[in-house]
Amino acid sequence: MTYYGNKELADSFRTVRKNTIAIAEDIPENQYGYRPTPDSRSVAEVLRHIAVSTQGYHNLHAVKKTTSFVGFDWGAYMQKVQKEEQQLATKAQILEALRSSGGAWASYLDSVPEAEQAQGVTFSEGAAPKTRFEMYLSVKEHEMHHRAQLMVLERMLGIVPHLTRQMQERWSAAAAAKPAGA
Repeated sequence: MTYYGNKELADSFRTVRKNTIAIAEDIPENQYGYRPTPDSRSVAEVLRHIAVSTQGYHNLHAVKKTTSFVGFDWGAYMQKVQKEEQQLATKAQILEALRSSGGAWASYLDSVPEAEQAQGVTFSEGAAPKTRFEMYLSVKEHEMHHRAQLMVLERMLGIVPHLTRQMQERWSAAAAAKPAGA
């Protein structure tokens, strides 16, 4: 019996992306250029990176069905990714890219046969391959890493993250529902 398969992975990714989009919507466009240090990514750069990297994962796994990265030209690939990121100039474009890349990736996860999930993907000569399923999980982990950065950026901008606001609302509702003297 499988406890965590296609449906669970796709649903979990959808939740992660929904929360990333909520952050992107909460931050005003005039603050998308904010960066905490000169060497850090700006809000817009983090969001563009999330959107474009998900498109890349989709292309490598769903379209090309890459099984080996031995000899892969990472330099050329990263240049292509950076060019795609630069094309997302406005908040509206970034939000659309987040929605479309997230939707495409989640739809793909819904449909992956178990045999394909178990397929090995090689990264370097002589190294043990990773399963494609492990790589699918890493897409969500990658986004959660960057989403944590975005939540810190929200705090630095004086924005209370939506998940914190929701938790505070639940606590307030629970406190209000508590009988007096209980």
